[in-house]
Amino acid sequence: MERKRVEFSVPLECDGMNTNVFLRKHCNVSARMITRLKREKNGIIRDNQILRTIDTVHFGDRVILNMPVDKNEIIAVQGKLDILFEDENIIIIDKPYNMPVHPTKIHQTDTLANYLVYMQKQNNECYTFRAINRLDKDTSGIVVIAKDRYTASNLFGTLNKTYFAVCEGLIFGSGTIDKPIKLLEGHTIQRTTAEDGANAVTHYKALEHSKNHTLLEINLETGRTHQIRCHFSSINHPLAGDDMYGGSLNFINRQALHCGSVNFIHPISKRKITVNSNLPNDIQNILHTDK
Repeated sequence: MERKRVEFSVPLECDGMNTNVFLRKHCNVSARMITRLKREKNGIIRDNQILRTIDTVHFGDRVILNMPVDKNEIIAVQGKLDILFEDENIIIIDKPYNMPVHPTKIHQTDTLANYLVYMQKQNNECYTFRAINRLDKDTSGIVVIAKDRYTASNLFGTLNKTYFAVCEGLIFGSGTIDKPIKLLEGHTIQRTTAEDGANAVTHYKALEHSKNHTLLEINLETGRTHQIRCHFSSINHPLAGDDMYGGSLNFINRQALHCGSVNFIHPISKRKITVNSNLPNDIQNILHTDK
């Protein structure tokens, strides 16, 4: 079985600590994950020796978790990927528009996941595809992928993301849209604002204006499907190119939405990681041409 190695160094403040306590309290490894690793051959080791959870760890020890990799059913397909950051645990990719993140019934071989699995094989790597954030096919920008189960479980819900969008009409200053969202009746994808929907809060700031468009910086307090697109449509400022929510295709042929910045604390190194992605030309051109 393929395995993914995750390594921790024991700091001075954990010298003499019980292994189970070290993994649970200091490393934030779940009890379920520890139980599974105890059942695996060489699941938890130190100095190439099995480390029992009742043993004591000491300052400077390298505690290694050999985590089993789930079987990967994604088809490997050669394709171009723009890598913004990569280490043993995380890879961050700048996704172009018109590229789905995961395979679907109608997109089996042209997704970010397909291309990443191919790259793994070329680099003699093996890890399950775990995207921490998801973008619509036609939303461009940063996608964070964990290379192991531990990193994924400790990254979910911790990403601070900033989006950039161009909406129709002029918005000035900053503000908040606080409107619940639910699935539009009779549809499988499109959302609408409704009192009986799920709580959804969007914060925005106007950055630049053209004649009839506004460039916005957006931060989400919640992460509902189509939240940004649905919210700005609800205040009569749909995103340019977003014809599902009332936007015009005159200046761009996809929703003018881009995930432009992500920061988080690395689950293992504890360093703050900040990654940025430039606003694509097709979004910038809206402001340049709408004079």
